[in-house]
Amino acid sequence: MKRILGLDLFDVASRLTDEERMARDAVGRFVDQEVLPIITEHFRAGTFPHALVPKIAQLGLLGANLHGYGCAGMSHTGYGVALMELERGDSGLRSFVSVQGSLVMYPILTFGSDAQKDKWLPLMSSGKAIGCFGLTEPDHGSDPGGMTTRAVKQSDGSWVITGGKRWITNGTIADVAIIWAKTGEGAESIRGFLVEKGTPGYVAKEMHGKWSLRASHTGELFLDEVRVPADAILPKSDGLRSPLACLNAARGGIAFGVLGSAVATFECARNYAVDRIQFGKPIAQKQLIQEKLVEMYTGIQAGLLMSMELMRLKEAGKATHAHVSMCKRHNVAVARMCASTAREILGGNGVCDDYPVIRHMLNIESVYTYEGTHDIHTLILGRELTGLDAF
Repeated sequence: MKRILGLDLFDVASRLTDEERMARDAVGRFVDQEVLPIITEHFRAGTFPHALVPKIAQLGLLGANLHGYGCAGMSHTGYGVALMELERGDSGLRSFVSVQGSLVMYPILTFGSDAQKDKWLPLMSSGKAIGCFGLTEPDHGSDPGGMTTRAVKQSDGSWVITGGKRWITNGTIADVAIIWAKTGEGAESIRGFLVEKGTPGYVAKEMHGKWSLRASHTGELFLDEVRVPADAILPKSDGLRSPLACLNAARGGIAFGVLGSAVATFECARNYAVDRIQFGKPIAQKQLIQEKLVEMYTGIQAGLLMSMELMRLKEAGKATHAHVSMCKRHNVAVARMCASTAREILGGNGVCDDYPVIRHMLNIESVYTYEGTHDIHTLILGRELTGLDAF
């Protein structure tokens, strides 16, 4: 799009409305002015840039494509291009926004009571409250239906929840966690519960030692007979299909957003190759380097076209899980390839964080795994093509 050195061979930008273009440009300026000057230090330190949260909220990015309760009500496409710009800054910031909007605000809006919506959504859209999504467990990632977290209803209508969740973005800074737990036998008994920070028996601990998404909080949640009131349950949640619907809502934004990482590494590699002189010529004049740049750019353009179509299908209510899986699978693979190829072009400089390549290269490894691994999305598409379930 516009960010790619002015190159847009298929004129993708012309398909945006004025409002979508404004959202893209506003977030792009924010990334250039507020994110890029500080993100390397946060990545080195393994800290989340909390000071940016109010500014992110002012841009309307929290629950951006939701309506009411202070949400911006952007189109899905506007949300997608905004996330693309944000991920050009860092995948950790985009992950924060994706979780807040698609994995916390969306399920409250979709499955929650009026009281739950009135309490939490205005706070979350303004950045005054932060949420997290507790689905993945230490022993249950790609198979969430096998979760062992349990919620037992008490005689007074309250619930007692016991279990643990892992790899939870925003987990240690969340004011409220959506905890998915089995209320009986089988995946059809899974329900969502709002567990507030400070509830006795509920503990969130930071996960240390990760070399990806370092500018993002990743937590492990422990629930030891946590008692929540009767009105803590998301009343319209109904089986495993409910958290999977949330994941499907998030994956569309991730699929579009991750192209921002690809753009960042492509731009860096292209500029470096034009400026880097070896054997008396810019390395960009060498055939091998040009081939690498062409592969990167072609993947980005294909991803943009697919993402635009996915979002228009979502806006028309026609997008399916297969559309989302294909787009997420393709675009993350493209971003991963772009990071690896850019590192090759930069040589030794590619592993130095004076350049953004190694940071994006490390980040993309998490995005390649979360919200459905590459292999899981492959099997979803394989089932779509053959009618045979390989799970």
